Amino acid sequence: MSKGILTCREKEVFELLVLNKTTKEIAEDLNISEKTVRNHISNAMQKLGVKGRASAVVELLKLKEISL
Repeated sequence: MSKGILTCREKEVFELLVLNKTTKEIAEDLNISEKTVRNHISNAMQKLGVKGRASAVVELLKLKEISL
Protein backbone atom coordinates (compact mmCIF):
# COMPACT_ATOMS: atom_id res chain seq x y z
CA MET A 1 0.00 0.00 0.00
CA SER A 2 1.33 3.42 -0.89
CA LYS A 3 1.19 6.45 1.35
CA GLY A 4 -1.63 8.90 0.97
CA ILE A 5 -4.14 6.35 -0.26
CA LEU A 6 -6.97 7.59 1.97
CA THR A 7 -9.19 10.48 1.00
CA CYS A 8 -9.02 13.61 3.14
CA ARG A 9 -12.43 12.76 4.58
CA GLU A 10 -11.44 9.19 5.50
CA LYS A 11 -8.38 10.58 7.23
CA GLU A 12 -10.51 13.15 9.09
CA VAL A 13 -12.82 10.38 10.31
CA PHE A 14 -9.89 8.36 11.70
CA GLU A 15 -8.34 11.45 13.30
CA LEU A 16 -11.61 11.86 15.22
CA LEU A 17 -11.79 8.13 15.98
CA VAL A 18 -8.42 8.22 17.74
CA LEU A 19 -9.83 11.03 19.90
CA ASN A 20 -12.30 8.41 21.15
CA LYS A 21 -15.28 9.96 19.38
CA THR A 22 -18.32 7.84 18.56
CA THR A 23 -19.71 7.41 15.06
CA LYS A 24 -22.53 9.78 16.07
CA GLU A 25 -20.12 12.44 17.36
CA ILE A 26 -17.97 12.18 14.22
CA ALA A 27 -21.09 12.56 12.06
CA GLU A 28 -22.10 15.67 14.01
CA ASP A 29 -18.58 17.16 13.91
CA LEU A 30 -18.26 16.66 10.14
CA ASN A 31 -21.92 17.45 9.40
CA ILE A 32 -22.49 14.11 7.64
CA SER A 33 -24.70 11.11 8.42
CA GLU A 34 -23.63 8.23 10.66
CA LYS A 35 -23.98 5.92 7.65
CA THR A 36 -21.51 8.06 5.71
CA VAL A 37 -19.07 7.88 8.65
CA ARG A 38 -19.38 4.08 8.65
CA ASN A 39 -18.87 4.02 4.86
CA HIS A 40 -15.67 6.09 5.18
CA ILE A 41 -14.37 3.72 7.88
CA SER A 42 -15.31 0.68 5.82
CA ASN A 43 -13.66 2.05 2.66
CA ALA A 44 -10.48 2.91 4.56
CA MET A 45 -10.33 -0.57 6.14
CA GLN A 46 -10.72 -2.13 2.69
CA LYS A 47 -7.91 0.03 1.26
CA LEU A 48 -5.67 -0.86 4.21
CA GLY A 49 -6.53 -4.55 3.96
CA VAL A 50 -7.55 -4.83 7.62
CA LYS A 51 -10.56 -6.12 9.50
CA GLY A 52 -11.59 -3.72 12.22
CA ARG A 53 -11.21 -0.11 13.24
CA ALA A 54 -8.41 -0.80 15.71
CA SER A 55 -6.29 -2.52 13.04
CA ALA A 56 -6.93 0.37 10.68
CA VAL A 57 -5.80 2.87 13.31
CA VAL A 58 -2.61 0.87 13.94
CA GLU A 59 -1.85 0.76 10.20
CA LEU A 60 -2.52 4.47 9.76
CA LEU A 61 -0.25 5.29 12.70
CA LYS A 62 2.51 3.10 11.23
CA LEU A 63 2.14 4.86 7.87
CA LYS A 64 2.14 8.23 9.62
CA GLU A 65 -1.20 9.04 7.99
CA ILE A 66 -2.59 10.02 11.41
CA SER A 67 -1.02 10.81 14.74
CA LEU A 68 -2.08 10.57 18.36
